[in-house]
Amino acid sequence: MTRSVAIIGSEARYLVNFRGRLIADLHARGVKVFALAPGLDDETRRQIVALGGEPRDIEMARTGNNPLEDARTLLSIHRELRRARPDAVLSYTIKPVIYGTFAAWLAGVPRRFSMVEGLGSVFIEGASTSRRRRAVRATLLRLYARAFALSEKVVFLNPDDEDFFRSRGVRRLSSMQLQGIGVDLDEWHPHPPVTEPLTFTYVGRMIADKGVVEFVEAARRVRQKHPEARFVLVGGLDSNPSAIPESRLREWVTEGVVEWPGHVPVKPWLAQTSVFVLPSYREGYPRSTQEAMAMARPILTTDVPGCRETVIEGLNGMLVPPRDAGALAEAMERFIARPELIGRMGAESRRIAAETFDIRVVNARLMAMMGVE
Repeated sequence: MTRSVAIIGSEARYLVNFRGRLIADLHARGVKVFALAPGLDDETRRQIVALGGEPRDIEMARTGNNPLEDARTLLSIHRELRRARPDAVLSYTIKPVIYGTFAAWLAGVPRRFSMVEGLGSVFIEGASTSRRRRAVRATLLRLYARAFALSEKVVFLNPDDEDFFRSRGVRRLSSMQLQGIGVDLDEWHPHPPVTEPLTFTYVGRMIADKGVVEFVEAARRVRQKHPEARFVLVGGLDSNPSAIPESRLREWVTEGVVEWPGHVPVKPWLAQTSVFVLPSYREGYPRSTQEAMAMARPILTTDVPGCRETVIEGLNGMLVPPRDAGALAEAMERFIARPELIGRMGAESRRIAAETFDIRVVNARLMAMMGVE
């Protein structure tokens, strides 16, 4: 039976936001939880302790592929796991999955679990195919294959990501489909539909791979016909290679195309939202969309892995091709022309969220996988 678990993430605040309820649920079952992440500060440490976990700081650069930095990451995780000696490790996102799994194996952790929450920008179709990017892809595939071979179970959030690895010769993996990381339905409760002003909201990091540029261009086109419509970008700046510079975001705000409150609590902005929009190029299973669905918001997103799983076309939202601002603008205009869709589709979003994304059910599946009784 598993009595102690180390959860390894790539950023402290996201470990709290996305794995906080899992830490609490494990603690409630009498399991000792070690929370490993870089960037721990006094506030995130306090939050982890309040959830029942024990924070452990590690070295890790979330982006980049400097071999020396990655070696330090491996050694840092190995050192903390040797000290903690957990029965199991659950790693998620690229570097924790790769280096966390290797470190856990070296440290003699008997049970190792990996969660693929998305493939990352380097694997997005249509991205640059430069020699350097091809080399990075090939290296990551080899590292993933070795990490998966050392994992008792690999958790995928959508079937496309699993198919991606299997189609590229990664055979030694025992997998489980999770279908989203879940939301607390008591915390993310439904709100009345908003039709005046009709507001389209994006929530996420300010990076091009999320479709932020297409969102702004679609907003520009729609506002030419419907200047009363609102368009909101909620999220902070990022270090990703495809990050949108702050100067460009401020230009869009000055132009009057979008509002950009920055990195702020999401819930008040979703409460003002008519339609949630995520024009991403590829996702694992977006948490932001699950939260919007729980709050009874229609979903307008792209027909790509991870996003298409959140929409039943015409029932709780609409799907458009990726990288197509024109199609996105046309879909927005359909909501403007038929505002009655907002309430009807939003109710269906909540129903689907309640049936599929209940955090209690999702966490129970993860804990059962890890041998927690």
